[in-house]
Amino acid sequence: FHSSPLLEEDTEEYVARVHEVNDRLIQRTIKVGGTCTGEHGIGYGKMKYLEQQYGVGGLKMMKMVKKSLDPNNIMNPGKIVQLEQ
Repeated sequence: FHSSPLLEEDTEEYVARVHEVNDRLIQRTIKVGGTCTGEHGIGYGKMKYLEQQYGVGGLKMMKMVKKSLDPNNIMNPGKIVQLEQ
């Protein structure tokens, strides 16, 4: 589900409200067993929900896999998991 009805001329208040609604949708989805991911993956916008969805251990495992397959962090840096430099 994509909820990004934003236009360049929208007010800051409207943009903040849209982001709040989107956050609430994702929170509810995870709470009932759904996922924050979509057909385009995680990217930047949904990384903050991964720990809630997969737990600390799951996120740690994702980082370990990323580091082992991409030790120089050159493949899509900053997406899915944020690696400490």
